[in-house]
Amino acid sequence: MLLSVNSFLESMIHLPYGFTPRDYQRPVLEALDSGYRRAVLCWHRRSGKDLTMFNYMISRMLREVGVYFYVFPTYKQGKKVLWDNITIDGRKYLDFIPQKIIERKNNVEMKVSFVNGSLMQVVGSNDYDALMGTNPRGIVLSEYALQDKQAWEYIRPILKVNKGWAVFVSTPRGKNHFYDLYNIGRNDESWFSEVLSVKDTGILSEEDIENEKREGMSEHMVEQEYYCSFDVGCEGSYYSKYIDKMNIEDRIGFVPADNATVVHTAWDLGMSDSTAIIFFQVSGMEIRIVDYYENSGEGMAHYAKVLQARDYVYGKHFAPHDIEVRELSTGISRRSIAKGLGINFDVVAKTSVIDGIETVRSMFPRFFIDAIKCKWFIKCIEAYRKDYDANRDVYSERPYHDFSSHAADALRYMCQGIQQHLSYVSMSEERADELERMYYRRI
Repeated sequence: MLLSVNSFLESMIHLPYGFTPRDYQRPVLEALDSGYRRAVLCWHRRSGKDLTMFNYMISRMLREVGVYFYVFPTYKQGKKVLWDNITIDGRKYLDFIPQKIIERKNNVEMKVSFVNGSLMQVVGSNDYDALMGTNPRGIVLSEYALQDKQAWEYIRPILKVNKGWAVFVSTPRGKNHFYDLYNIGRNDESWFSEVLSVKDTGILSEEDIENEKREGMSEHMVEQEYYCSFDVGCEGSYYSKYIDKMNIEDRIGFVPADNATVVHTAWDLGMSDSTAIIFFQVSGMEIRIVDYYENSGEGMAHYAKVLQARDYVYGKHFAPHDIEVRELSTGISRRSIAKGLGINFDVVAKTSVIDGIETVRSMFPRFFIDAIKCKWFIKCIEAYRKDYDANRDVYSERPYHDFSSHAADALRYMCQGIQQHLSYVSMSEERADELERMYYRRI
């Protein structure tokens, strides 16, 4: 009796190939093999969720001929997290596919064809139109909390017709569409639904978590990423979802100052608390935040020395309207003091804080931020949030004043200064997203 291609391959190759699932990873694999067609996994950071599901997809491709998609928020993230990624022990993710079952590999389109006819492709949900005309047998949606949920709305009817399977894996990002899907899963017996925090897996100790905090991870990020809390993250935050988007698009990283372009600054001038300075460049539609400085209890002469020490070629310096206020002890405004030290400020017109926040939001698609020099700045922007009224259990429109306020205020003045003094051409977020989709189609 002749063996089918699939049977022959299965008899020759043991899958998973060089991957041994941990105990906490086995239940979902067993559930999918027993007939579950939907699974939602809220697993903590560094739990191995993508490595687990990638190896499962490989085994299903060998057993059931079909088209399979591994979906990330963007094409670029898929390339970084799966296609080009390497495990902690130095093994490429793609090496978990045995060479003898690969017919061809397309690095440009991130496709792998098996000798039995199965096809897997890594795609970005920001270009879900690319899925048109396909008939997938299985799909994994990674970091689903950050994905365009329309991708699933588009693919869901197709999977329903062909009885295909789908797995959603993510850490929380507040109570967004991933939270809604998790609740659907846990209330539907036909779904496998699971939350695994570090307390459940045991692969990270309390000491490991404390190290993360010492290295700059905020409490709310620890709760979100390691304890899988849906009650932190985006809720109440003005900018955290924008920072998330920047991270997945690799717009936070090494962003050095271009020596051929002037550096502008934007200041939040503290009287009894911190003064914050953002150093940035504008090149075309890009706004590059290349440096950040914050201190308290110092006079203008100190900050003039900070500028001199950085040795940038400066353009404009933006400050809020209260720089014009004269100090009672001298009768001289801080603007005049700064001018005497060689800093000529352009005053940003006074607007409401809420209008300023909306201006910042409209410019976020243009931002690139240096991860090292602006580490504290990023932490502050992530933490900047609405004030919470515990009595009424609601968030107010006004910001909560804490350590994050100085960086956030400087960011508002930066955006308003660009808009008012640098002939900035504004662009709606919808238009920015459209251009972004066009870009990813091209690559």
